[in-house]
Amino acid sequence: MKRNTHETIKETVQTWVVRIGVEKPSVQFRSMRKKWASISTNGRLTLNKELLNLPYSLVEYVIVHELVHLLVPNHGKLYKAYMSSYIPDWQDRKKQLDALTKIG
Repeated sequence: MKRNTHETIKETVQTWVVRIGVEKPSVQFRSMRKKWASISTNGRLTLNKELLNLPYSLVEYVIVHELVHLLVPNHGKLYKAYMSSYIPDWQDRKKQLDALTKIG
């Protein structure tokens, strides 16, 4: 399995930016106690450094989750529809992520 690095995660962000059709955010990594990631409306994606230690499929889920928030600011029906179209098994990935820690 490919190891997550800052560079591979940034490449994944770029891939999904193109697929989703949103503006590329600046990407930063930092320690976050209560979240896996956050995205601001002014285009900053902050990722928890702990993502470097997770399976790639969960990292991808976190990235897509945040980028979809550039289209839909909440977790309503439209958000879920976008998530299902981009990552059909996103709910399973979310459960896996939630099971790993209390951060999710």
